[in-house]
Amino acid sequence: MKFYASVAIAAILMTTQAKAQHVNIGIKGGFNLYNINNSNGVKYDSKPGIHLGLIGHIHLAKQVAFQPEIVYSSQGAKYTTGGVVTKLNLNYVNVPLMLQYMFDNGFRLQAGPQVGFLISAKSKTNDVDTDVKDNLKMVDFGLGFGAGYVHPPSGLGIDIRYNLGLSDINENNAVKSTNRGLQLGVFYLFNHK
Repeated sequence: MKFYASVAIAAILMTTQAKAQHVNIGIKGGFNLYNINNSNGVKYDSKPGIHLGLIGHIHLAKQVAFQPEIVYSSQGAKYTTGGVVTKLNLNYVNVPLMLQYMFDNGFRLQAGPQVGFLISAKSKTNDVDTDVKDNLKMVDFGLGFGAGYVHPPSGLGIDIRYNLGLSDINENNAVKSTNRGLQLGVFYLFNHK
């Protein structure tokens, strides 16, 4: 239920063009490099993935904007035990709520909270998939920090962001594990001004 409420709120924020000036809707997608940080010091290797979603860009002032997003994100990590590689494939729908400072030349700095909703979780070893969704919490909280550039005449841009997980993703485990990830992507804002 929380998932549907958050998606509805984000959708409403993205479709308020009639009530706000300088509102743009856009699409984004790109490359992920995620890992899991464990409190017991066990190190995992980063796992590549993708992200794809919708963005809203709402100008609050000349150089300040609010950017809510709804993004599918493939995350997780991989580790080797006894020479056998296991991939932990986590799929989330993330809702970042970014506040941006916009420079006059198209560059932007951004930061804000993010809530993620786990949609699937599988552990893959030797081509055998095991569903591990019940071992993980359905909701993940974090912070995003990044920078971007938009080409003002076209609305086409690039974006780099680091997502720092704050909440423990384990359901029943003494070890605290949090998501960590780097995202590099492109975006397009329709009717950009």
